[in-house]
Amino acid sequence: MKFQLFPTFLFSQIKVRHWWLGILIWVAMVAPAQASVILRIAIERDVNQVRVGSSTTAVVKDGSGRTLGQLPELSSYYAQAVPGGVALDRWRSSLFWIEPTGKGYVYIGDRWYRGRTLVVPSQKGLTAVNWVAMEEYLYSVLGGEMNSRWPIEALKAQAIAARTYALYERERQRNNPIYDLGDTPDRWQIYKGVVSESPTTYAAVDATAGKVLTHKNRIILSVFHACSGGHTEDVENVWGSYEPYLRAVPDFDQNIRECNWVRTFSPAEISAQIPEVGNVKKIVTESTSPYGSVKALKIVGDRGEKVLRGEDVRTALKLKSTRFTVSNGNGSFTLRGLGFGHAIGMSQWGAYNLALRGYNHLQILNYYYRGVALAPIQVK
Repeated sequence: MKFQLFPTFLFSQIKVRHWWLGILIWVAMVAPAQASVILRIAIERDVNQVRVGSSTTAVVKDGSGRTLGQLPELSSYYAQAVPGGVALDRWRSSLFWIEPTGKGYVYIGDRWYRGRTLVVPSQKGLTAVNWVAMEEYLYSVLGGEMNSRWPIEALKAQAIAARTYALYERERQRNNPIYDLGDTPDRWQIYKGVVSESPTTYAAVDATAGKVLTHKNRIILSVFHACSGGHTEDVENVWGSYEPYLRAVPDFDQNIRECNWVRTFSPAEISAQIPEVGNVKKIVTESTSPYGSVKALKIVGDRGEKVLRGEDVRTALKLKSTRFTVSNGNGSFTLRGLGFGHAIGMSQWGAYNLALRGYNHLQILNYYYRGVALAPIQVK
């Protein structure tokens, strides 16, 4: 089924919020793209159908690379999962490539992206993957992960951390035949396409192009978080694994509104998340890290008890962080916490404050990632 993507639609989602988009799109067309590795970013995974299109006339190819035809510019179509492959407009194939001509963007789901699109069958339907050059991917990630108006040295530190993390995940997913990363912050990095690009993200990415962090000549797991609430964590206190470069350090993110939080739960709300314990009677902090993060949290109910450990403490109850205290009273449980995220690696608000104090991006990175070196990617 065909839908017209009028030129205004390219900008409609962002016109009100971002007055600079008209300029941004022009800049994006001429922004320098560095030589780069290609990343495969899963935008839609295991869905029955996905809307795809292109800002310019797009060439449609099958799995063998044979050209099947063209999609008109600013028109979108639903790619649908069918037995044996994918249906797209009048074509059926085992998979489809959608390649815009010129400097066009591709449309996937409800956003515009650089690069090209691969639509391929997956276990539970189909998956739409954006194949994009690393540096162009980072133009977007940087604006998704950090406020583009923040100091340039903080943005540069984020660019190197995000590039390093993407390559680490690419290597970890080397046996995945479909994608290297997704586009969400729960497991990957925030990737929204061209909507989160800006002149400052171009500047920070280009200024650090091809640079990554290594430890003993290996790409590091350069994780980051919004804020730790005063002190980052040793990785083993959260994930149980050990990395010599992910060491706890005093942070610089105190007095940030987003990093102070309070959550009150009724017993029923906790029972809904952890039904096996029955009606919740008590919540007990069993152990904490030297820096105040909860390592083990015991939930006691009328049918039993369960101990949450490490990152499960945060994810099971959908908390901002594991650095909190618990009070029981009036039939409810109140958690008062500090921090936002897993508290491992670089604190983004900490990087912001260090940059304001005059620290450069290399000093920021060496503070949060211990014993690392800056190395260039060897692009082939």
